[in-house]
Amino acid sequence: MMDATVSSLCTSQALTSRPVMFCSVGSVSAQGLSLKTRAFPNCNKKSRSLRIVKASVAVEQQTQEAKVALVRIGTRGSPLALAQAHETRDKLMASHPELAEEGAIQIVIIKTTGDKILSQPLADIGGKGLFTKEIDEALINGDIDIAVHSMKDVPTYLPEKTILPCNLPREDVRDAFICLNASSLAELPAGSVIGTASLRRKSQILHRYPSLTVQDNFRGNVQTRLRKLSEGVVQATLLALAGLKRLNMTENVTSILPIDDMLPAVAQGAIGIACRTNDDKMASYLASLNHEETRLAVSCERAFLQTLDGSCRTPIAGYASKDENGDCIFRGLVASPDGTRVLETSRKGPYTFDDMVMMGKDAGKELLSKAGPGFFDS
Repeated sequence: MMDATVSSLCTSQALTSRPVMFCSVGSVSAQGLSLKTRAFPNCNKKSRSLRIVKASVAVEQQTQEAKVALVRIGTRGSPLALAQAHETRDKLMASHPELAEEGAIQIVIIKTTGDKILSQPLADIGGKGLFTKEIDEALINGDIDIAVHSMKDVPTYLPEKTILPCNLPREDVRDAFICLNASSLAELPAGSVIGTASLRRKSQILHRYPSLTVQDNFRGNVQTRLRKLSEGVVQATLLALAGLKRLNMTENVTSILPIDDMLPAVAQGAIGIACRTNDDKMASYLASLNHEETRLAVSCERAFLQTLDGSCRTPIAGYASKDENGDCIFRGLVASPDGTRVLETSRKGPYTFDDMVMMGKDAGKELLSKAGPGFFDS
């Protein structure tokens, strides 16, 4: 729940009093930015360099003569969010000829509270809803027609008058290790500082490598974090491989962490698209894009998260996948914030919606029982 300060802040940023930015089809370009890097005193490996992509958004003001868009896509303005919005746009254009016409789809950039407050950990300013609240408001108010979200940012509850019927095909769910001078977490010298904004990553790192130090307010978009790494603010960082792939920035990856070593966040790598409950036209468009295997996996993981009442204050990981026999394999984890205790469980069952939601809930209940009162306060 947001405290009074955050609630006041969110209210002050209500869409009616906040300008939004509009850009039409084909509005993102990228250019490489080469940064000087520094060697860290604790590392002896050969220095590596990072390539950071800067996204420039071409904003086109509407005129009275401009064609009215058939679909207005609401999104955050980060390079990754825009890449996801453009992936959505491209799939809509490919599936529906009327949307391939110039001006038929418009992208509306909305700055969320989470984008504005970067000096505090997410847990201190209200949790995941900070990256979706203003976009949801725009959807409910009719200022946009569909909303594109990173599913791991979406709270387990949806605002009234909205539905989220569509998930695009999921990207790689694993985390990437990025360091200029070491090839893995195991190679980092004791005392090395790892930057992450994720308590899930922090707890799993400290559980396996208690000699390392984690800076847990390492926030900002992918480009900002890579810049901080190159400047020596931290010795290494972990980022979702899915985001790096969508930004075409995988050349920055030092190594990929196996799922056994770093269980991903619930819904990591998945894009979700919401519309208004009563908007049959948008629901029809989204139905044509939905990837059912992804939707079922995300539903299983979010049932697990909801049962645990998870928030950004809680180190929780969960991953549902399909095995070679077509069954669902679910793995769930909860940890104490300092990583001293990690509890895990798994389930196997039919790859169907009802069975998978039941598996997620049951796994959550088991770990709640094992954790006991006060577990997350350590």
